[in-house]
Amino acid sequence: MNREDFPMLQKEIIYLDNGATTFKPQCVIDAIVDYYSNYCANAHRGDYDISYHVDEQYELTREKVQKFIHAKEKEEIVFTSGDTESLNMIARGFFENILEKEDEILITQSEHASNVLPWFRLAKKIGCQVKYIPLDDQHYVTMENVKKSITPHTKIISLAYITNVIGDKRPIKEICQYAHEHNIFVVVDGAQSVAHKKTDVQDLDVDFLVFSAHKMCGPTGVGVLYGKREFLEELEPINLGGGMNESFDSVDEVLLKPLPTRLEAGTPNIAGVIGLGAAIDYLTSIGMEKIEDYEQHLRRYLVDKMIKIPHIDIINMESDSAIVAFNVEGIFSQDVAYYLNKYNICLRAGNHCAKILKKEVGVTNTCRISLYFYNTEEEIDELIDLLKDKEKIWKEML
Repeated sequence: MNREDFPMLQKEIIYLDNGATTFKPQCVIDAIVDYYSNYCANAHRGDYDISYHVDEQYELTREKVQKFIHAKEKEEIVFTSGDTESLNMIARGFFENILEKEDEILITQSEHASNVLPWFRLAKKIGCQVKYIPLDDQHYVTMENVKKSITPHTKIISLAYITNVIGDKRPIKEICQYAHEHNIFVVVDGAQSVAHKKTDVQDLDVDFLVFSAHKMCGPTGVGVLYGKREFLEELEPINLGGGMNESFDSVDEVLLKPLPTRLEAGTPNIAGVIGLGAAIDYLTSIGMEKIEDYEQHLRRYLVDKMIKIPHIDIINMESDSAIVAFNVEGIFSQDVAYYLNKYNICLRAGNHCAKILKKEVGVTNTCRISLYFYNTEEEIDELIDLLKDKEKIWKEML
């Protein structure tokens, strides 16, 4: 689907590592080049025509993001360097100021490092506890286990909408409803979901949502922190400096700008934000429902072929995302990836930044295939042909 739009797909490679980053369509590349070539100036700084144009394009992207995730106000959209910075801002700028020693933070053992380490640091600093929602036999989150894990001390539930290894879709709307009935905040890591399915933050009723542009056909180094306005108003800026203040006459006379500018200190990644806007336009033109449906078709096609190979163990057989984690019996995951690389097939091997997941699945490293809408059945066929001959893998690795 739409393969002709991606310069990288003109190369002789099969790219199956979209969970790490996606390729960029020409329209995104063109938007970034256009900024650097034709109206390169700082944002919210200049009193001249090209600077005004930068401001217009930068804020237009904010409106595009608002519409894309169905936020109530554009002021609820904060640009960051990515998912990781966004989660750290939430932990340090908001929750550090309201958590107490007896409070509890609920995550799972299948979370990405970015949704684990900020909470670890916060717990260590405050003295509160990080606890884990148990996963079921398929390594999924269930409402039953969420409810069992909540105590009178639970203050935060922070979960990926779709995890980056197991690839399970969490029942976020139901979790938010139950959590809010018990005065619990819900933080959602959308790194692996926003690029693959329609997202409506008002319908889900999430308190915070974060995601990165580079996993949704946009450039690296830019992301989004969405928060309900009343919570963003209380989020203390982590970075202080130019652009986010009205005045600073003395230690006691510092006046910050309103949202969202107060949370975007310094010169932002202007080209990245403009590129994100182009990526949103591109994905919207295809249709998120169409993308999700096609990915589901590809995953079923892949799994149906993989289960016929006796030496392949699929870790997340029943997952309904675009992610398939597997191992080849008796062969180290990185060796499998190295073997496939010889045939120009790119996939991820290792722990995928989910280093505590091994406690749940009993496997430290896996190979991960993460599909996107520009992948094809023909690419999957080539992969399967290389995986089905275990002796060939052994011989080429020796």
